[in-house]
Amino acid sequence: MQNQFTIPVSEMGVDTRAEFITRTYTHLFGAIVLFAMLEAVYFMSGFADTAAEFVFSFGSLGWLLFLGAFILVGTMASSTAHKAESASAQYTALIGYVVAESLIFIPLLWVANDMAGGEMIQNAAMVTLAGFAALTGIAFFTRKDFSFLKGILFWGGVCALILIVVGAIMGFNLGLYFSIGMVALAGGYILYTTSNIIHYYSEDKHVAASLELFASVALMFWYVLRIFMSRR
Repeated sequence: MQNQFTIPVSEMGVDTRAEFITRTYTHLFGAIVLFAMLEAVYFMSGFADTAAEFVFSFGSLGWLLFLGAFILVGTMASSTAHKAESASAQYTALIGYVVAESLIFIPLLWVANDMAGGEMIQNAAMVTLAGFAALTGIAFFTRKDFSFLKGILFWGGVCALILIVVGAIMGFNLGLYFSIGMVALAGGYILYTTSNIIHYYSEDKHVAASLELFASVALMFWYVLRIFMSRR
């Protein structure tokens, strides 16, 4: 893999590496908490009802376009965070992405809540966090360089976007197997990003690293929840 970062934290001392990893996962935890708080505000204020009704007024087209926006927003925010030199710009990208994702998630969470209350959402969140923990453990335990996944993940994302666009045009449901494939794709992103954190990220890119991880967790949560919903 071509080293796109400056001085890899892996080449620094143990204390520096530990501090970098701690900052990265602390920011990830903060992003998840912010996301959950925003969703709680949306639902308690009634904004979620209004937003969901607006999206569903477009029929299946609106739903599928939201799926596409979900992937595109993550790509754009990640690129911005990596290119940003100042800490403030990186934080702006992270917070902006969390806010954007919280809005994009509203229709999905609204339907899930309507189907089974908060239980389905909680179960999907637990499965997502368990999957994230397992994949993170694999990356740290093996110390394997998963950078070879870059091309696979890129083309997997491209194919997913194509399917979403075709689905929006043709008006068909992408179905259970698409969701399973997207969960696998999200798992690949978690392995890839965690590997980069271990081997390639520079010390000043902990915010960008946390954004990458949050995007992967959000992607996995989205499609795990869709799998739960498909069983009803």
